[in-house]
Amino acid sequence: MLKKIGKEIRKNIDCYLMLLPFMILFVIFTVIPVIMSVPVSFTDFNIIQKPKFTGLSNYTALFLSDKIFMKSLRITLVFAFFSGLVSYVICFVVAWLIDGMPRKIGNFFTIIFYIPSMANVYSVWRIIFSGDMNGYINSLLIATGIITSPIQWLTDGRYVLFSAVIVQMWLSVGAGFLAMRAGLRGIDHTMYEVGAVEGISNRFQELVYITIPSMKPHLIFAGVMQIVSSFTAGTVIQNIVGFPSTDYNAHTIMTHAYDYGWVRYEMGYASAICMILFTLMYCVNRIIEKISGKSTD
Repeated sequence: MLKKIGKEIRKNIDCYLMLLPFMILFVIFTVIPVIMSVPVSFTDFNIIQKPKFTGLSNYTALFLSDKIFMKSLRITLVFAFFSGLVSYVICFVVAWLIDGMPRKIGNFFTIIFYIPSMANVYSVWRIIFSGDMNGYINSLLIATGIITSPIQWLTDGRYVLFSAVIVQMWLSVGAGFLAMRAGLRGIDHTMYEVGAVEGISNRFQELVYITIPSMKPHLIFAGVMQIVSSFTAGTVIQNIVGFPSTDYNAHTIMTHAYDYGWVRYEMGYASAICMILFTLMYCVNRIIEKISGKSTD
């Protein structure tokens, strides 16, 4: 087995040398911290003193006495459903509609929909959700007579999660969207001609019987990207509704880990939170693989 791997590396040595800088950084800043967080999650560690082994006490405290964590778990699932699943479907529909446009127009709209993932738009969204009468949403609702007084979108506990979800959905059109566009562009169009001969008569039938089955790898990749962005969305929440959010109503597992890791410096407890988040993401990823009928292992 090792000889086979070594032979493959020597055969494609140029490619592996190009990947080497990224892999070094990836191992140092991603793989090693993830591996280290497993034993740390079983300790009481505040960075300054030596870690003290505490067994499963961090995990039992999370599920039995940490009410904020249990609330953040529910909020994370709701947040992931809308900013992950709903956004995933929207990305696919938009990519599919763009694919039916002329090439230059399609490329223009691809850039338009991809730009939000590269831009820092938090200040713009804070103006849109501003709680005074000059906020774009408030002014529109007041002008149309839907409301009579401004709504505090970013501070009222009833609306903070909604506001954060909207912004995350806007920002989530990124690598997953491009993967779907690439998958659509890579489909052999002779398959549609064959499908027409076999009785496929409209675009919806083409979508179900040709398009989706032909781009399963791209759909899986896009799904994984959406899972990662929705479950690890902490920056969006902190920049839009503040930290902590009102009544913790937009407090996700990621912001809970940030609270204990970088505010309270309880690294053992924060590592336990991250391990649960990692497990949750892994389980959802496996579910997507089962549904798609193709494993990414």
